[in-house]
This record gives sequence, C-alpha cells and structure tokens, in this order.
Amino acid sequence: MKTKNNVKLGFDELDELVRPAPEVVEFEEVANKMVSRRGFLGGGAAVGAGAFVMGSTAFSASKALAAGSKESRLAFSMVGANTLDTVTVPEGYKWEVLASWGDPLFSNAPAFNATTGGTGASQELAFGDHNDGMAFFSKDGKQIMAINNEYTNGDTLHANRTDGMPANADDVRKNKAAHGVSIIEVAERGGKWGIVQDSPYNRRITADTEMDITGPARGHKWMQTSEDPKGLVAKGTWNNCGNGQTPWGTYLTCEENFNGYFTANDKDYKMSEAFKRYGMSTEGRYNWAMADNRFDLVKEPNEPNRFGYIVEIDPLDPTSRPKKRTALGRFKHENAELTIAPNGHVVVYLGDDERGEFLYRFISKHKYLAGGNNRDLLEEGTLYVAKFHDNNRGEWLALTPKTTGMTEAEISIHTRMAASKVGATTMDRPEWVAAHPHKAEVYCSLTNNKNRGVKPNAGGDETPAGGPNPRVKNNFGQIVRWMPMDSDHTHTEFKWDLFVLAGNPAVFDDANAGSQNINQDNMFNSPDGLKFDSKGLLWIQTDGNYSNEKDFQGQGNNQMLVGDPDTGEIRRFLVGPKESEITGLAWNAAKTTMFISIQHPGEGGNSHWPDGGRSVPRSSVIAISREDGAVLG
Repeated sequence: MKTKNNVKLGFDELDELVRPAPEVVEFEEVANKMVSRRGFLGGGAAVGAGAFVMGSTAFSASKALAAGSKESRLAFSMVGANTLDTVTVPEGYKWEVLASWGDPLFSNAPAFNATTGGTGASQELAFGDHNDGMAFFSKDGKQIMAINNEYTNGDTLHANRTDGMPANADDVRKNKAAHGVSIIEVAERGGKWGIVQDSPYNRRITADTEMDITGPARGHKWMQTSEDPKGLVAKGTWNNCGNGQTPWGTYLTCEENFNGYFTANDKDYKMSEAFKRYGMSTEGRYNWAMADNRFDLVKEPNEPNRFGYIVEIDPLDPTSRPKKRTALGRFKHENAELTIAPNGHVVVYLGDDERGEFLYRFISKHKYLAGGNNRDLLEEGTLYVAKFHDNNRGEWLALTPKTTGMTEAEISIHTRMAASKVGATTMDRPEWVAAHPHKAEVYCSLTNNKNRGVKPNAGGDETPAGGPNPRVKNNFGQIVRWMPMDSDHTHTEFKWDLFVLAGNPAVFDDANAGSQNINQDNMFNSPDGLKFDSKGLLWIQTDGNYSNEKDFQGQGNNQMLVGDPDTGEIRRFLVGPKESEITGLAWNAAKTTMFISIQHPGEGGNSHWPDGGRSVPRSSVIAISREDGAVLG
C-alpha cells in the first residue's frame, strides 16, 4: 500500500498524490464570501460563488421537533456521541455479530487464523474483509444475504508480513479473495443470528470470478485484452462499495475505487489522459501485478476499462454468472438506487464518489413487467447527469452521441468525460442515494469536499461554492434531496433543497455549524450511507473524521442516525467502535432485525473490536433488534 511520510494513504489521498489538481488563484476571494450561520440559514444567502435556499419543510423552526416530542416518529432515546471501542445502541435494543472477516462459510474450511490472516485457499472459503453494502433475500423459507467486501486491511490480512503487503503469489490470491461479495444463507437459531455453513447458496464472488460484459461497451476495442481478445468476459470485481436491489430479485454491487489496484513498473510508461481522469497511478495500493499480469498497465493497457461498473448478481442461483451492466456508466460507483417510474420504466440513481464529480440517472429502454422477464432491463437505456441551478431547480442532461459527440460505447467507458462535456454540476462527493418509498422524493449524501472552491476536478471542471454544494472547503458534508416534476422519476426537471447541512455548532457559529436541525446533541460529519425504512424514515450513516478533536470536537466515533423527512428531526441511533465506518443496511423480511456493516474497526491500530482484549480487529456485520422483539424499520 502506498505511503506518504510512512502513513498509509486512503483512496482519496492516493488520487490527489498521483494527480494533484492546480490551485485556483481566486480561492481567498471565494472564501471571503462566506457568511454567518444566521445569514446562511436565512435562505437565499450567497455562500461562495452561488446562492441557495434551504428547504422550507426541513428547516422551519416551528416544525423542527424537539427530542422527546409526542409528535416525533423517532421512538427511541437518542444515543450520545462517544469514543468507546464498542457498538452503542439505545436502551431497549441489542446487537450481536452475524459474520466477521475470516468466518468459514463451509465446514471443511479452516477456522480464522489471526496470526497469519489465513491463506489464499482459506480466504476463498471464508467471509470477505471490509464488508459494506448489503441486501436481504428470501426463497423457500431460506434467508440469504449478499454483502459487499470492499477492500482489505493489510496489517491484519497479511499479519505475517512486516509491511502488510502481499509478498508472494498466495498472498495475492488471498488478497483478491478477500475482495468482492460474500453470499451467505443466514438463520436465527436459539435467539442468535449466524451463517448457515454448507448452504448451497453460500459462495464467494472475488477478483477472479468470471462475469459477462453487457451493454454498449461489450466487445469494444477498449475492452479487449490478451486474455479476452473479444472483450466479452471480465474477470473479477473489487472495491465493491454500496449496492442496490432489483424487484426481480437480483443484487447490484457497485465498483468504486477500482483504480488503486493497477501498477506500471516501466519508467517510460505514459499515462493517458483518460486514465488520469479516473485516478490511475503507476504505483497503486496493492502488489497484485506481481502475480497477475492483468494488473500491469504495460502488459494489459485495457484492463482498467473493464472495471468501474454496476455488477448484477443473482444470489438465489449459485450457478449464475454475474453481469457487468456497462449501460449504467463507468465511474467510482457508490450505490445504485432503483425505483419504478409511473410509466413503468426502471430508473436507477447513481453517485460518483470523488471530489468534484457528478450525480447520474439511468432510465431503462424497456418497461418493467410485474411477474414478467425483467432480467435484462439494465442492458439498454439512457444515462443522464444532473445539473443543479441556484434557484432550487435542476435538470437531467442526457448523455447521448448527439449531446456528447461520443459513441454509446465511449460514453459507457468514459462517462466522466461525457458528463463534463454537457456541463454537469460538480458535487461534494455524491455517495449513497435513497428514494422515498411513499412519494417521489430522492436523497443523496454529499459527504465532504475539502477542494470545493479551491481546486477543479480531475477533468478541469471548476468547483465553485453554490447550489447544493454551498460551502468552500466543505469538511462536514450535507444531504441534498430533489423532487421530480409531476412526481415522475423520468421527468427531465426537478426541484431541490437541502435536507440537512452537517456541522459542529459546539465549535462554529457560521455555516460550519450546520443547519437548524443540527445541534450539539445530534451533530455529525460526513454523511455516507443512506437508506429508507418501510415507514419512510431516513437512516444516515457516517464515514468521517473520528478524531473527536478541533473542528470535530464532541462528535466522537462514526455513527448512524435516523431522520424524519417530514419534520427535519434527526436523532443518533448508534455509535460504532473506534476507527470504524458505519455502512450498509438491510432488514430481514419480518422487519424485526436490522443488519449493518462495521467496516475497518481499528484502521489506525487502536481497536480490538469485536472480540475485545488484545484480539485482532475484524470488519463485521451486526444484527440489531429490539429486546421486546417488535418491528424495527
């Protein structure tokens, strides 16, 4: 893993190191336009280079409900922020571990080995690392979960290596097997949830699993490699972040930071502009190229073009082959939120999680037919990118050969460049998107963007403060929501506002204090995961600064909150262990258990969760329920 000053770099830091963007000389002029919190929240105040109006519903002081109000739909006592090395839930609730990295899926697999992190063979039979997005499925009384395994903690996966990096071919095999997706049957036995070992549904989809390339990019010359000269079958998926779920029973896993896995050891190698736009590096985070030529940019220059897609998987058919749906575009996908428009077309909302990138929408060419064959609805359609205006209006710009001057295949492979050509709005790292289950209303977490108003994105698109991205050097994030015109998700136009502006009112009294529904009791930073429950409540998960110091004093570890879209009220429901991210969310069919991911606990070496003592920290899925067994979500 690449380091700077002996500190391991995350994907965002790696991207900035390999392709630093030029400074914008007028930054101080933009920053000086910041106004007080009172003026900012008054509506219509200029912040940076633009202006916007807060949503009248969410931010009306008369409607913002106080904690404990009888009118509140948030029927639990709010958890306080803390820095404990455990999971904290409200009184009357309990949690337990469902599955942890290294847990065997089959009875013939060895037990987890904390000393070495196991072998390639053992990891292929075990639950993957760094679990993230997930979904719950049922069939013939069986309960099956598909769970992303985004990336790895080298210090624990390669515990027998001094630098936490693969040193031989089996290390690479193990590292690749820890990525991808874990599909497991689960059951509640004796009041405790766990993996059903040897279930015919149990399988691992890894960086070596074959999958069909579908859509406009299928067979294109940019998809052709020496191993796959026709460009029809890709091998593997990795850095699987958020997810989606279709009404026809399939799972959508989303390839995010695919770029960090490729290297080029030739000093004369020239990086293309297209690769630079996607953050490619000659070094990368892993040593996979030492045992697999696919990850050597010199030997396989087209291989990166085969990653950065939505992958559709049938978790209920263990013999099925995953499909890369290139029609949904290639970028750093966070999740894929699918809904059916009134006219029957499938609409998928998609965020590109990088500073200054874009928010997308896909509309299927064909319509959904209840009870019919919908398996290839994501094969064809039109991709759009969002343009937000400062007057709380917006529009979806179609990415077509006519609007971009690119072929459909080129649009699907170089989606970022197509979006830049039509003048889309650069966003503050659009992450999870969530569609309201009872009305045409969609939410997206814009987690943070320290480059807002400071640097352009990798394509040279400027990032002025304004619209749904109102703060220069945004370290706290916000959640934007939009309402399509005529309540039609296929409509070209929409209205928008901000549901919440995260911040720290204990430290700031300006825009960095957050919106009026943020106070010292419920404050947080970097909203990431979003998911609606069946009641129409919005669950908010964070992946941000957990230092509990300086600008983030009092915010503690990463957390999960729940918000009421009708009132703007937000309460903290859960706090995670040290140095972890809270992500992924699913419910069992009865809605009595909620499953979430606790990812990378102790990523800086300061956690022993979940086993305690001096144990190795392990990313895990936990099950949360009420002690009285009542419905939860």
